[in-house]
Amino acid sequence: MINLYEMTLDELTAQIVAWGEKPFRATQIWQWMYDQRVADFNAMTNLPASLRQRLTGTATLGNLQIVVEQSSADGTRKRLYRLPDGQTIESVLMPYDDDRRTACISTQAGCAMGCVFCATGQMGFVRHLSAAEIFEQAVRFAVELEAAGERLSNVVLMGMGEPFHNYDESLKAIRRLMSDLGIGARHITVSTVGIVPRIYQFADEGLQVRLAISLHAAEDEGRGALLPVNKRWNLDALLEACHYYVQKTGRRVTFEWALIDGETDTESDAHALGKLLRGLSCHVNAIPLNPTAGYGGQPSDPQVVARFIEILAGYGVPMTVRVRRGIDIAAGCGQLQSDVIRLADIPQENPR
Repeated sequence: MINLYEMTLDELTAQIVAWGEKPFRATQIWQWMYDQRVADFNAMTNLPASLRQRLTGTATLGNLQIVVEQSSADGTRKRLYRLPDGQTIESVLMPYDDDRRTACISTQAGCAMGCVFCATGQMGFVRHLSAAEIFEQAVRFAVELEAAGERLSNVVLMGMGEPFHNYDESLKAIRRLMSDLGIGARHITVSTVGIVPRIYQFADEGLQVRLAISLHAAEDEGRGALLPVNKRWNLDALLEACHYYVQKTGRRVTFEWALIDGETDTESDAHALGKLLRGLSCHVNAIPLNPTAGYGGQPSDPQVVARFIEILAGYGVPMTVRVRRGIDIAAGCGQLQSDVIRLADIPQENPR
């Protein structure tokens, strides 16, 4: 079967012409897929019945198969997808009161970075996803939101995997999010643990996509204990790359900081972080630690967090605390794929 989500418009046109159809039919199909966001060939009503029948018999709109979907009390939805080779990934859709609809998508099955408080890192690396597999996760949510009279407004590459470890395919997917789905660059965020050469490369891409960096500690020993990547590229190298990114793009950097009780939320931690980031155009996005089976830390007390914010403000470094969403279904930051072994065993005939 031909997966149309893997094709460019030129490739689709070539296929349609090979079937003996006029080239404009490819443009019609493309408009149904990405402008109307239809996922049923029979709904493409301006196509001749013979072409719709041929598409139904020889093509698909995507290769991801839903194994199970869970819904949180706060409206967050998490999906476990099975890929054609049997591997599994998770994606999340988060609704917000201001009508934002944000898809959190994966770029790898598993992750090689080994961050100690991340469930995906605890499971290890399986394989890279293709650009089409990354892109399809967002398309699937976009199609369903369109049918409900809503729209996908934001996409974050913060699901399973390290996007900069799968750099080329992640960038292809980002460009398709912009060109095919019409998601503005400033409504797309790519998150990295700090693969320094790729930060320089990303800065040179000329995109206005948001960059988020997992920081979590303000000195090398502590960061290295949490994020093994710091042993390859230390904080000096990382901050130098961040300064280059800001200078090159004119965009500020977001630093992600896990608030772990007694470990990353002390006043000394706040002062160290303020000194590290002082003078850099940046923002700290704090994330109260989400529980995973492989890490015993606990989220910080709100009063401790308030003091942390106050100290950072004294250094001119703004910080906000991310609203925790989907925690009851393990859909929060760092939780994805924590239940994959159990969920992957659910028979394929039991999707939602």
